[in-house]
Amino acid sequence: MNGKTIILANPRGFCAGVDRAISIVERALEEFGAPVYVRHEVVHNKFVVDNLREKGAVFIEDLAEVPPGATLVYSAHGVSKAVQQEAAERGFRVFDATCPLVTKVHKEVARLDAQDCEIIMIGHKGHAEVEGTMGQLAPGKMLLVETVGDVAKLEVRNPDKLAYVSQTTLSVDETKDIIAALNARFPNIRNPHKEDICYATTNRQTAVKELAEQCDIVIVVGSPNSSNSNRLREVAASRGIDAYMVDNASYLQRTWFEGKSKVGVTAGASAPEVLVREVLAAIRGWGMKPCAKGGRGRKHRVRPAQGAAPRGRNQTRFVQTLTQALTQASDVWATQMPRPLQNSPKIP
Repeated sequence: MNGKTIILANPRGFCAGVDRAISIVERALEEFGAPVYVRHEVVHNKFVVDNLREKGAVFIEDLAEVPPGATLVYSAHGVSKAVQQEAAERGFRVFDATCPLVTKVHKEVARLDAQDCEIIMIGHKGHAEVEGTMGQLAPGKMLLVETVGDVAKLEVRNPDKLAYVSQTTLSVDETKDIIAALNARFPNIRNPHKEDICYATTNRQTAVKELAEQCDIVIVVGSPNSSNSNRLREVAASRGIDAYMVDNASYLQRTWFEGKSKVGVTAGASAPEVLVREVLAAIRGWGMKPCAKGGRGRKHRVRPAQGAAPRGRNQTRFVQTLTQALTQASDVWATQMPRPLQNSPKIP
C-alpha cells in the first residue's frame, strides 16, 4: 500500500430520501414503542437495517405477519395499491416513508393511466421500487423493459397512446440507451415531464465518473441489494478500472490494491458515512505511505475528487443547476416528516 492516495467522491452516501425514511422509522419507535413493522427493508443497506432491528423494527414482506392494531411503515421504495388497500382494511397505524421522488413517479403513472395511455416502465424486475410502481395499476396494465433488447420485443395496444416512466435508481447511461430505443421504435411515445432518475443518483454517478478518471481503483460502499450502489460500481468499471462494492471494511481484500497508486472511495445513497470511515481506516491500516504536507511532517492524504466543489466562475453555474433541481422537486419535498395516512395519528 506504499505511496497510495485516497480520493473521496463528493457527493456520496445518504440522500435526503434515505435519511427521511430512516427518521420516520426511528420516530415511530420513539412515539409508539417497539415493535414497529416495516414493509420491506426501509432502505437497502444491511448496517442500517440491522441497527433499526436492534431498536425494535421488524422487517416483513407479507402483511400477514403484522398483528392487528400494529404500527406499519412503508419502505422508501414505495408499495403497491394492493398493499395499501390491505393495510387499510386491517386497520394498521400506517406511516409512508416512500421517497417523495418515487411518489412523483406514482403520481405520473396515475395521471397517464387516467389519460388512457399504456405505460412502459424502465427498471429491474423484482426490485421493490419497480414492484411498487407497477402495482399502482392492475396487473398487466404496465409493461417492463430492463434492456435495449427488451424494447424490440414489446407488444403495445396503440403506439400513439404510449408513455414511459423509470426506476429512480438506474444508471443514467443505461437508461439513456433504452430511452433512445423507445423513441426510435415509438416516435410518438410520451416522455416524462421531469426526468425520473433522481438527482441524488445522477449527482453520485457524475462524481464517480470524475473519480474514475483520477484513480486506478474505486471502492463503492454499499449492500449487494442496493440498486444505486450497484450502478455506481458499474459506472466506475465502465471507465476501464477495477471497481469493487463492499458492505463494510471486512469485505476489502488487500490484493485489490497491489500495483494501484490512487484509490477512489464512494458510497451508495443508502450507505452511512460511518462505513466509509471504517473503509478508509482499513486502507490506511495496511501501511499507506503518508504524503508530505506543508513541512509539518508526513500525513495521510485524503482529498475530494476534482470538480466536486466548483468555485469561481463555475460556482454560479453549479448553484443555478442545483437550484433548478431542487425547484423541480419542490412539489414532492414540501414535507420532510412522515405523513400519516387516513385515521393514523401524526408523529409530532
